[in-house]
This record gives sequence, structure tokens and C-alpha cells, in this order.
Amino acid sequence: MLVAVLAGLGLMRLKQPPLVGFILAGVLLGPSGLGVVSTSDENVTMLAEMGVLMLLFFIGMELSLKAFVATLKPAVKIAGGQLAAAMAITFGLKLISNATLAEAIILGFIIALSSTVVAMKMLEDIGELRTEPGRIAVGVLIAQDLAVVPMLIISTSLGGTEKVDWVSLVMKIVVAVAVLAGLLWYLGRRPKLKPSFAAAIEDNVEILALGSLAFCFAAASISGLVGLSPAYGAFIAGLVVGASTLRSPVIHVVEPIQSILLVVFFLSIGLLIDLDYIVDNWGLVLIAAIVVVLAKTFLNVLLIRLAGLPHKTAVEAGLSMAQIGEFSFVLAAAAFASGAIGTDVYRLALAVTAITLLVSPAWMALTRRLEGEARFGYHEFREALAEIYEGQVETVEDLGFWLRVRGRALRRAFRRRRALRAVARRDKTEAHDKVALERPPDRDSAGE
Repeated sequence: MLVAVLAGLGLMRLKQPPLVGFILAGVLLGPSGLGVVSTSDENVTMLAEMGVLMLLFFIGMELSLKAFVATLKPAVKIAGGQLAAAMAITFGLKLISNATLAEAIILGFIIALSSTVVAMKMLEDIGELRTEPGRIAVGVLIAQDLAVVPMLIISTSLGGTEKVDWVSLVMKIVVAVAVLAGLLWYLGRRPKLKPSFAAAIEDNVEILALGSLAFCFAAASISGLVGLSPAYGAFIAGLVVGASTLRSPVIHVVEPIQSILLVVFFLSIGLLIDLDYIVDNWGLVLIAAIVVVLAKTFLNVLLIRLAGLPHKTAVEAGLSMAQIGEFSFVLAAAAFASGAIGTDVYRLALAVTAITLLVSPAWMALTRRLEGEARFGYHEFREALAEIYEGQVETVEDLGFWLRVRGRALRRAFRRRRALRAVARRDKTEAHDKVALERPPDRDSAGE
């Protein structure tokens, strides 16, 4: 914690998000650095997973149900587009490399996923988590979370001998979607839930904190036991608490616990960064990380724009999901354990995932700043026009409309003027020729 705080403060002094410092603290403490903490440390792994669950629980509590329902349809389309684009990229790479079919499919799954933790933290830092970009990003990430279950089953089956039970798989997904849809419909049609014990515990910090953690992890455990993602269960628990009268007091007592567990999660990412492998294969890792971040940024913004959402929403939400997600670590580990991918592909996937998570906050800050500067001149020009023509037009849009109308009128006037001049020149020429024909012949010419 001490190293994480110092690294976070150092990054804040450099005008960078502190979570980058938390990841770097993990690199420093991990096997590639001082070797204080091992990547196989079960305590770190467990706390990191608890941090992810607490984040989903917290997001569920803070969501506006009506706004979330409104964003579900475009979010599912965007998530589907992300998966299709990732598969197209990896299958294209398969044609020009020695990758197997299983490796192409699994790498497509890994690239398609984005990090819920990093995306939500970045949107919160810029104040967009509770606005439209945040709602769209949450919807897409929940859709991705539902897709993790079939991805995990397919990834392990590609390297094993057991046959995939597709009927059971489809049933699990249908049940998960039905439960979420039914819960949203039920909670959206009734007033706030008021448990009978609410009045007795709303001022008791210890019971609120312990009860909230118990409810979150119980729902996550049940979701995992039935074959779904534990994160899905934590999100469902958050939706229920968020629709109750205990929402505000629970948020206040849970937020500090969630923050501490999230720091451990970022530290665990730093532990997975193998500096020796990155140094030995720096060219391949660097190119792969750059291509992934740029491709995901472009595709995310394009898909969100195609879903009919405004440019600002597309940029903010698209940049927040430009990294590879934490569940990609789980997919890569499961596929490697089953023999579906080799050691080199596994180490490359871990390195690229960790690097994209590390650079994602800085990439978002840089891109937003560059775009803001690019649009600055345009906005300043509009404001100047509005000030100059104040009193003649009410808004800049009115001014633009007035200028377009006046421009069309001027163009018509110029065309008429050119036509009149052409007619006048023609008439002048005809009149001159007529006078020349009617003029008496010159005497010298007549004598000749």
C-alpha cells in the first residue's frame, strides 16, 4: 500500500492518472522488479478478484435503471460488433502466420474484451461515469461479461477432448439474460424497495458494511456455482441494493473498501508484466500493443457512432474501452492450461494485455487533449462570429443559416449579373455590326 500510494502521488504530480502508478508499483514489487510479491500469491489474486466484484456491485448500485435499459440495445450491438471485428483481425493474422485455428479464436476473444475496472475508473476521473458515455460503456461491458461464460467454455474445449454441451451453454446464457431483463422490468415499475430492517441498520456502519459485502459475495458465489460469471452476480446484487432505500448509506460505507481492493487489483496487473520477456521481444510486443490500442479505439468510436450516438459520447466511451480486459487473463490462463494455445502465445497475450491496461489512461488523456485542441479553433471562431453579429442573429446556428441563405442569394445575383453582362456584350456587338453594315462606303474605296 505504501509503494502504491507513493507511485500514485508521483503520477499525479506528472498530471497522469494515479492508477498507472498502482500498476507500476506492482511491476516494482513483482518478479520483474524487487521480487517482494509473487504472481502466484493466492492472497493477492483473491483480493484482486474481490476488487472486480466490488466494482461491479458498486456500478450496479449507482446505475439509473431507466438510462441503463435505454442503452442496452445499442450496447449489445456494439459488443457484437467488437467481437466480429476482433475475429476478423485475428483470422486475418492467421492467414499470414503459423497460428492455429484455436489460437485465432482465443486471441479474438481476448482482444474483444475490455477492462471494466480501468474503463469505469477513467470515466469517473473525467466526470463522465454517470453521463451518457458512462452508461454506454457500462452496457457494453455488461454484455461482454455475459459473453465471457461461453468464451471460457469454448476456449477450454478447443484444447481438450471433451465435447462442448452447446444446449447447456445456450440455456445458461438465456437464463442470465432473462434474469437481468426480468429484474430490470420489476425494479423499474415499482417504488424504492424498503426492507423491514432498513430503519434499524441504516445508521449502523459495521452492519451496513458487512451486510453489503455478504450480499455482494453471496450473489457472486451463486452466479459462479450455476456456471455463470461471478461478476454477473455481483452486478445483479448491486442493482437490487441500488433500487432500495439503503442505496445512499451503503454507497458511503462500501466505497472506501472498494477503493482499497481496486488498488490491489491494479497491483496484481503489474505483477503479471514480465519485463524479461518484453525486453527480449520488445518489437513484437510494442507493435502488437500499439495495433490493439489504435484498432480498438477506431472500431469502438465507429461502432458507437453507427449506433446513432453523438460524437462526444463515441469518443469518451470508445477511448475508455481501448484496452484489453482483466477477464482476458482468465481466458488466456484457461486456454493455456487446456493446451489450446502455446507458451509463446500465452506470454504474448499476457504482456500485451498488461501493457494496454497500463497505457490506456495516458492514451485517453492524450487523445482527449489533442481532440480538444483541434476543435478549439472551430469553437472560438463560432463564438467570435456570435459576438460580432450579436443583435442581428440570436445564435451561432442562426448566423450560419443566415450566411448560407445570403451566400445562395449572392451566388444567384452574380449569375444574373454575368448573364446580363453577356447579353449586353452580345447586344453591343450586334449593334456595332449593324452600324458598320449601314455606314456609307469610303470614297477612296468607292473609287477603287
